[in-house]
Order: sequence, then C-alpha cells, then structure tokens
Amino acid sequence: MSVLSKPYFHCEEAAFAHLEAALWPQGPVCPHCGSMGKHYDLRKTRLGLRKCAEKACRKQFTVKVGTVFESAHIPLAKMLQATYLMCSSKKGVSSHQIHRLLGITYKSAWFLTHRIREAMRDGSLAPMGGGGGIVEIDETFIGNDRTKKPKGEKKGRGYAHKHKVLSLVDRDTGQKRSMVVDDLSAKTLLPILKENIAKEARVMTDEAGQYGKLSATFTGGHGFTRHGQGEYVDLVDRTIHTNTIEGAFSVFKRGMKGVYQHCGKQHLHRYLAEFDFRYNNRVKLGCGDTERTERAMRGIVGKRLTYRGSRVAA
Repeated sequence: MSVLSKPYFHCEEAAFAHLEAALWPQGPVCPHCGSMGKHYDLRKTRLGLRKCAEKACRKQFTVKVGTVFESAHIPLAKMLQATYLMCSSKKGVSSHQIHRLLGITYKSAWFLTHRIREAMRDGSLAPMGGGGGIVEIDETFIGNDRTKKPKGEKKGRGYAHKHKVLSLVDRDTGQKRSMVVDDLSAKTLLPILKENIAKEARVMTDEAGQYGKLSATFTGGHGFTRHGQGEYVDLVDRTIHTNTIEGAFSVFKRGMKGVYQHCGKQHLHRYLAEFDFRYNNRVKLGCGDTERTERAMRGIVGKRLTYRGSRVAA
C-alpha cells in the first residue's frame, strides 16, 4: 500500500491526531504558557481546538500554534502531504508541482514549501570534526548567465556574479552544513571555519589559495588535492580528498538546476537547509522517507514564517 494512502494524508481529523502524537507525545501542551494536561477540549467547536485551564492564561490553541503551520489556511492533511513529498524527493519538488498535485494556488504552494524548508533548518552550532575527525571543506557557485549583475558590469559566463556557497562535511558522522557567503576570501572564510570546525579536526580541501593557512589553525592537519592538475585523491594518503562533499554538491546542483531552476540570494539559505536536511537524514544513515518526514514535522515547533517575511532575506 502506498504511504500516501495513509488516513492522515487525506482526513483532517486523522491529520490533527497524527501531528498531535508527534509533537505532544505526553499530552497537549499550551504553546502560550507551557502548561501540560490542563486544558478544556473544544474540538466539537473547531477541529483540534483546546483552551488552556491555567487562570493566568486561558487562551485557545491547536497543535499548529507556535509552529510554521500557524495561521495556514491550507488543510493540514495537504500540508503533511507536501512535507512528505519534499522529504522523500532526493532533489526536491517544485512549488509548481506541489500546486498541481495538491490543488492549491501557486502562491500558497510557494509559501508552504518555504514554511517546510524553515522547519528543516536545525540551527546546529556544535563544532564538526570533534576528536580529530576529518572535515571536508569546499565551495560552489549557484546561478546562471541570467543572474543579475551589478549595473554596468559586462555580461559573460564567469562566476564572480553568482551566489557563493560554502559547505562542510564531517566524514565520520556524515553530517553536512552549508551557508551563503559574500565572497571566498580567506578573511571571510577563516572566522566561519573556526566557528564551525573543532580545533583538533583534520581538514581536507582543494588547492584554492584561501585555504593555504589552515594547518596553522587546525591541529589535526590540512590535506589538499590539486584538482587543477587532475588529482582528486592523494596517491600516498588515500584519505586526502574532497570526493564526499563533491558528491553532495552534485545532488544539490542537479536539484537547483533541474527542479528549482532559479533562486534569489534572499531565499538561498532555505534551499541549502532543505538539501542539508535530506543529506543529514539519508538512507545510508538509517533514515527512510517516513522517518525523515517525522523529523521534519518535529522541526516545525518554535518557528514562524510570515508571507511578508518569506519575501525578504531572513
């Protein structure tokens, strides 16, 4: 039986019950005051509605309050379908496809997909490469020849006008972390690397000049390959390569070019979060489509994205 035939993808009552079980495993929690188990059941008035019994609160709530789904006018069952589709599609699914599949407007589908991407952002700050682990570092460029350039600059096929993305992959844990950067100078990248990578880590890069002084920063050492000379794995030490992160970039590039086709810089951080989330919760790490979707749903709590806010840089 298809996963998408499950009741909570089609019935609103089942959808609310499923989300409540995921977010409230020990019973309803008031999102306004945090009290547990003290509420009035108003579900006969409106599906999923409850009222806090604390005298200092007395506010009404549903499981969607305090999450990225708050105030959404799309049926919850359809939002759960969209979450599953985005989590199970290796290279993403476009807002136009969501609009056609779920029978909602393109504007609603666009906003919904951004809500789900916001839920996928984990905000992890733990340093990578702890205990002397290996961390691969590389950068890539996103955009095409139609990407807007500064006024007066000649058009061409260079990469200076494209969006710059820096990514890190912890080879031991299989976790990936990506961020948009303004430029790729050592002055810009080094503080970011120090903040995200443990000092004892062993780092791997290509021969780019901005990585030239990493051995003085990370005590585990700095290995690099000379891609310009056709070297992708060191012939003496086979652990020196950036093939892991190159493979992750290949999926990201195919998704951005083949599925999403264009992305403004103000939204790129959420697309990076989407691809990082799927990479960090992939089958190789023991996480299937259903479990990946459950993890994304647990990530909706404590986040809010308004339509106006999703139109500008976050």
